[in-house]
Amino acid sequence: MTHLTGQTTARGAALLADPLLNKGTAFTRRERAELGLEGLLPPAVETLDEQVTRAHRAFLGYDKPLNRHIYLRQLQDTNEVLFYRLVTAHLEELLPIVYTPTVGEACRRFSEIYRRPRGLFLAWEDRDRFHEILHNRPHKGAVEVIVVTDGQRILGLGDQGVGGMGIPIGKLSLYTAIGGIHPARTLPILLDVGTDNEELLSDPRYLGRRERRLTGAEYDEMIEAFVSAVETELPGTLLQWEDFATAHARPILTRYRDRLLTFNDDIQGTAAVVLGALSTACRVSGTPLPEQRLVVLGAGSAAVGVADMIRAALVDEGLSDEAARRRFWFVDVDGLLIGARTGLSDEQRVYARADDEVAEWDGTGLAEVVRRVEPTALIGLSTASGAFTEEIVRQMASTCERPVVFPLSNPTSHSEADPADLARWTGGRALIATGSPFPPLKVDGREAPLAQANNVYIFPAMGLAVAAGGATRVTDRMLVAAARAVALRAADEAAGLPGPPPLLPAIGGMREAAREIALAAALAAVEDGVAPRATEAELRAAVATAQWTPDYPAP
Repeated sequence: MTHLTGQTTARGAALLADPLLNKGTAFTRRERAELGLEGLLPPAVETLDEQVTRAHRAFLGYDKPLNRHIYLRQLQDTNEVLFYRLVTAHLEELLPIVYTPTVGEACRRFSEIYRRPRGLFLAWEDRDRFHEILHNRPHKGAVEVIVVTDGQRILGLGDQGVGGMGIPIGKLSLYTAIGGIHPARTLPILLDVGTDNEELLSDPRYLGRRERRLTGAEYDEMIEAFVSAVETELPGTLLQWEDFATAHARPILTRYRDRLLTFNDDIQGTAAVVLGALSTACRVSGTPLPEQRLVVLGAGSAAVGVADMIRAALVDEGLSDEAARRRFWFVDVDGLLIGARTGLSDEQRVYARADDEVAEWDGTGLAEVVRRVEPTALIGLSTASGAFTEEIVRQMASTCERPVVFPLSNPTSHSEADPADLARWTGGRALIATGSPFPPLKVDGREAPLAQANNVYIFPAMGLAVAAGGATRVTDRMLVAAARAVALRAADEAAGLPGPPPLLPAIGGMREAAREIALAAALAAVEDGVAPRATEAELRAAVATAQWTPDYPAP
């Protein structure tokens, strides 16, 4: 039969069990007769839109976010077209359920709520057989995007072991829903290198390896075995590293970024979306990016990645690298990063301030840094709940007319501040972007939506850019171009709107926005010489063609 997705010989119950081919109650009477489905479905024949309405009502019937998440995962395992049509039709409503913050709880309870397999689990004991195991992937055709994690740093929840698989599954759902990567061409992978989570190790229901995490040479061997298998079996596939601990994330990216088509979403995706929001804030405040003074709370891989991306944009705007570095002050749990501190990584030391700068200071904590530096932007990637206190924020607002305050840690419980408090403490002058969803602010009797600096603005578009433009590497220029495209989209949407403009585009329009962001990244890939030469018109057409739309094939 050729009127279904691709060609298949599946019939009857086997056809209904294939989520990529199953149309459920949308199978016509003729299809039911031809495909051995008569009697296997209720008599009614529905359109896809009618199915979406029914599925949405069923979704709303669950009161708890986790139960809604489980329902959506089950729908995805049953009928992928219906799942993606539902998600795209209600993207803003469903995004917090499909991904952050609800996916964090789903990862924490992964072994408890596990239903059906999805993706691949690669364990240390099988490292010599990874090439063979990749052949066991659910769909045997080309793979355009892999998202892989080892489960060690899941959101702000820490080590979730094999439960981390919820992250690649959720991310790839958004690659498809927003970027339009065909679901059969995505592959979530969990590298099971053990866990140091005592609760998981002692839980009889835990589904992962009951071993301590690999470290040192063994860990590196595991990563190399995985990369080698991907190179051999799935060359040209975009490989996204997700939620690796700081100690591993940057070294892995450094080791493989010039060898593979790869990027780290926590380091580079987060950085790009923050740069996009900051670029919009610069326009609103009237303070150009090269004049910003940025205090960053947190010095992990994500925070350093944000600074690296902003620094690249500063250099692109004419600053020397040294001048760009001096626009940043990093603060972690031990205070300001200064040259005299031991234990700093090479990436952190780039941003360490000179010791003599703080010689007269009363300590190097965040409050003192804000008082001394008088920052224009305060960025939080610390997972330290409430770290942006009223005293600190009011001090910042006393020296800055439009303070930029980004509490970016997630999930919501780990945010550095509540946006409503930030607005109140600054008299409504703060320009805010958050890492997790918060309710709209009340401004002059109306609701003002908040910008959520979700990586969803970047990574689905990067997948689409690579698929359409044929890039062989992910470069910094591609990510900076994507960030600027995000800011342009936000500016276009805000034109003519009353009240404080949102710093990022509306989530509901992200499928359309992804095409513009992907085009910008694809053009940058051509400029960097990592993609075949093509005109803007050619790339625009390629992007539109590459973006899959969830719809049933005509009967």
